[in-house]
Amino acid sequence: MVDLTEIIFDFIVVGSGPSGVMCAQTLTEAGKKVLLLDAGITAENNIEEPAGANFVDIRETVRNQHEIFLGKNFERIEWGQLQAGAQVSAQRKFVTERVKNLIPVSSSSFFPVESLAKGGLGEAWGLGCCRFSDKELKKAGLDSGQMNNAYQVIADRIGISYSADDIERYTMQGIKGLQPAIKTDDNAALLLQRYRANEAYFRKHDFFMGIPALAMLTENKGDRLSTQYNNMDFYANEGLSAYKPSITLNVLQRSNNFQLVSKILVTHFNEEDAYVQITGKHIDSNETYHFRAKKLLLATNVLNTARIVLRSFEKFELPVPVLCNPYSYITGLQLKRLGRVSAPSRTSTVQLSLFHDAGVQDSDIAMASLYTYSSLLLQQLVKELPFNFKDGLFFMHYLVPAMVIAGVHHPDSKSDSKFVQLIKDGTTITGDILQASYIQGEEEKINICGREKLFCRALRKMGCLPLKKIQPDFGASVHYAGTLPFSDDEKILTTCSNGRLACTKNIFIADGSGFNYLPAKGITFTLMANAHVVALNALKNE
Repeated sequence: MVDLTEIIFDFIVVGSGPSGVMCAQTLTEAGKKVLLLDAGITAENNIEEPAGANFVDIRETVRNQHEIFLGKNFERIEWGQLQAGAQVSAQRKFVTERVKNLIPVSSSSFFPVESLAKGGLGEAWGLGCCRFSDKELKKAGLDSGQMNNAYQVIADRIGISYSADDIERYTMQGIKGLQPAIKTDDNAALLLQRYRANEAYFRKHDFFMGIPALAMLTENKGDRLSTQYNNMDFYANEGLSAYKPSITLNVLQRSNNFQLVSKILVTHFNEEDAYVQITGKHIDSNETYHFRAKKLLLATNVLNTARIVLRSFEKFELPVPVLCNPYSYITGLQLKRLGRVSAPSRTSTVQLSLFHDAGVQDSDIAMASLYTYSSLLLQQLVKELPFNFKDGLFFMHYLVPAMVIAGVHHPDSKSDSKFVQLIKDGTTITGDILQASYIQGEEEKINICGREKLFCRALRKMGCLPLKKIQPDFGASVHYAGTLPFSDDEKILTTCSNGRLACTKNIFIADGSGFNYLPAKGITFTLMANAHVVALNALKNE
């Protein structure tokens, strides 16, 4: 590794996920000398998919297709209860590799998904983009003026496809320069047709549905190409049509004032008069490294940011809050599509978004992302059926063209029974382990159950028969926030309104750690916008 210990950078950014790369881009474009540190795990032995081929072509003609869909060692064949990240293909399994060993979590009630990959969890995100309403931003503790400007900046950077429809107020309202929305598949098109035929009913019951805003190109943008609708989105990113943080990171590496150092697990920081010293361990050699900068921006995801801050302040066994969207998914069938053959030209992404806005107040919103099941292999579903494997495959060939999967997310607020704390543990590389608790109150459970019944009712009205509701373990939503909440007081383990970590001078929190409220909408677009705002604030008063 190049010796950088004697260099004092203008800024060090920790984390290469969506928040980290947006921070780094803002700072680099301002002409500052920027160092980005990350663990930087990447995929090994990736299989090259045939260029231009769609899912059906590959299934029918490619001899080594098992390597594409199951991995060279069949590592994506899993027999057991469906876990969070079950949709992650062999090509993207690297996103969560080594997490259990390097940044373990101990809990009987909370099972989060974290990443040490180059690009973080953003390398496998669902691409859905929703701006928080002004009321949601206020509840979260974010400045609506700054955030609305930042939403436009991020949209311009990453490219978003969306055409105005019934869900504009929940997704892209006020944002310009958007590309046309994706084309939905046959299954989703029928749902949308029935929604529009019963629009008066859905409006009366506070439901709004449309084609989602996605960070997926439907027109070329620079060197990136539009989606080819080849239904291979879970396995490849041909033409870079889907935005991933690694795209920005690769561009930044061409800048003379930007440097990337990977394989570093940042453990803690020390703030001196003239600089901040950052300490980390090499994830392979366990060797300790030190780096220095005038200012530090932490964007590692809220759980690892909490680890770094708690460890730096030596606040062991002290609980800090955590927010996580409660999540369930409802499987249903459109009976009119049983046994139908769908057109192969489609995306594998979310097809429709269904919002329930209680009282249409823009402040208490639940959201369902509606998927159809087309390019994930049937082996993941067959094991859930009360049949042997052979009979299960026979039935699934008829059921899959009619299948709809609604992933329902609910907003989350702080509670004394939802927290994480750092506990000393000499068996780990960092000498500690993160313990977590996530326990819902009875009233919260009742409200969520009642709302999910409303979603089931809405699906029936669209001709989709709900079959089963599955409640994954808490943490499966992969939406987390709130470990260092915003506060107007200079109170330790909180975040100031401008993103500065309280009780420090030059350390900023650029991920979702400060959020006091977590809306149900996908969080990634807002995380990127917030990171841009924090970077701008960190540039001030240098």
